[in-house]
Amino acid sequence: MDNQRNLILAVVLSALLLFGWDFAVQRLYPQPAAPTEATQRADTPAERAAAPAGNAQGAPIDAADTVRQQRDLATELRAAGRVRIDAPQVAGSINPVGARVDDILLKTHRQTVDEDSGPVRLFAPAGTPTQQFAQFGWVGEGINLPGAQTVWQAEGGPLAPGNPVTLRWNNGEGLLFTIRFTIDEHYMLSAEQTVANTSGAPVIAQPYAFLNRTSRTADPDTWNVHTGPIGAFAGAVDFDWNYEDVAEAGRVTPGSNPGWLGFTDIYWLAALVPQDGARASADFRALDTESFRADLIYDPVTVADGRQVTRTTRLFAGAKESAVLDAYEEAGVTKFGLAIDWGWFRWFEKPIFWLLNQLYDLVGNFGVAIMLLTVIIRLVMFPIAQKQFASMAQMRAVQPKMKALQERYKNDKPQLQQEMAKLYREEKINPLAGCLPIFIQIPIFFALYKVLILAIEMRHKPFALWIEDLSAPDPAHILNLFGLLPFTPPSFLAIGVLAVLLGITMWLTFRLNPTAMDPMQQQIFSIMPWVLMFVMAPFAAGLLIYWITSNVLTLAQQSYLYAKHPQLKAQAEKDKAEKARAAEREKGTE
Repeated sequence: MDNQRNLILAVVLSALLLFGWDFAVQRLYPQPAAPTEATQRADTPAERAAAPAGNAQGAPIDAADTVRQQRDLATELRAAGRVRIDAPQVAGSINPVGARVDDILLKTHRQTVDEDSGPVRLFAPAGTPTQQFAQFGWVGEGINLPGAQTVWQAEGGPLAPGNPVTLRWNNGEGLLFTIRFTIDEHYMLSAEQTVANTSGAPVIAQPYAFLNRTSRTADPDTWNVHTGPIGAFAGAVDFDWNYEDVAEAGRVTPGSNPGWLGFTDIYWLAALVPQDGARASADFRALDTESFRADLIYDPVTVADGRQVTRTTRLFAGAKESAVLDAYEEAGVTKFGLAIDWGWFRWFEKPIFWLLNQLYDLVGNFGVAIMLLTVIIRLVMFPIAQKQFASMAQMRAVQPKMKALQERYKNDKPQLQQEMAKLYREEKINPLAGCLPIFIQIPIFFALYKVLILAIEMRHKPFALWIEDLSAPDPAHILNLFGLLPFTPPSFLAIGVLAVLLGITMWLTFRLNPTAMDPMQQQIFSIMPWVLMFVMAPFAAGLLIYWITSNVLTLAQQSYLYAKHPQLKAQAEKDKAEKARAAEREKGTE
């Protein structure tokens, strides 16, 4: 009766875990709506230019805003005077009104897994539903300065590596303002802001740059992945503030000596990098409940008559590709590689990511690369597994002695522990050896989990058959007959083929587990694979492929090690038979 009651309790707790986890995630971290038809079917060049930016979750805005976005972009981007951007990885345009970089498309990243879905839009003009832009200018007193409505005169274009663009504006009072834009082969623009003084008297001005964006398109800020305001201050990256925090505070100054600052999503980053050696201050501010700004303002500069002063600010607007960010960091941008929120365990995650990339370069398929990574990890751990089984064999051999000690000192627990420790020393047994492989796999599993959700290199990478995106959950749901029935199951019932394979392989590994267990433990272990099948179903397909491959290798490894330790298998089968007979006897006495 006790075992049955405990089993019922275990089932109830498992159900609470399953449904409670899903409920908590949905309440705390709600997901954006599914992609709208207008987003998915941007087929012509004009439609693709006007399509909203696709973030990591799909479509960032609802159907009504999608229509408005297309209409607004069609108007804004066709305005006369825009200077085209045509770099290897970036397309778009610069708005001469206000000297704004407000039109950025990422050529090498598409909105959805559909190859015809069009490029991701990162920047969009002010007033559009997905607005995000950078603006450059000056502030000061007593002088006529360019503002948000100033129309600059443009020279050059399109903006490309080796082909700069210059904006000029003369205030008619002896001050000539110029902004010279350059761009590299990746995602970094540079804006050289110069003021030349021929007014006959010295003037004081402060160059500035700011980023403006809406939080409506932001990825959710979760406990393990930061999105929102970000920057490097005093040599360390600050992940402490999200949009809600800034909205509540109104204005936030994270720290001194800004190395860079901006706004991040899971895969995308917009950041301002101040000129080396130039004194500047930085802060984040809320313009309203959905509009936010990252401000970078240099200390006032005095421009003598007949002289000019220049401040150069770099603007990163692109994808958080690890190799690209690391290259910028090596070139002097403080801690730029940490714009990817690797967390505390980056020392372990980055080697996993590096190895995964090397395997991908070798085989050309990230799913196969994950499987090969699993094989390598298991090969490295194989000596430990051998020691684990050897320890188990030793534990089996001393079972009679252990039972004798337990019987002799059943009323003296401290003495029993001392005698057991003495027995382990004499027999050279490490009782924790069997736990070591599990402890080692935990950081590996977490590292791969972080890589799959953070690394844009994994985004939209297919495996085989129906798995078109390893960073997304398995799209084949059994409950709706793999899409044949016209409904989408709730997330806690969205069980795919990979989740079922995970449950089956885990159940098989538990069946082969040689550790002696009491009936209650056996019952819990018998239902655990199916509970984990539900819990793991919403996770990235790549993570499930790793776990399934690991389970299959565990089965092969256990079969091999049982062959090397036949006494272990024989004892396990004997224990199983004895427990079956005991269960029958208990059943007969009821």
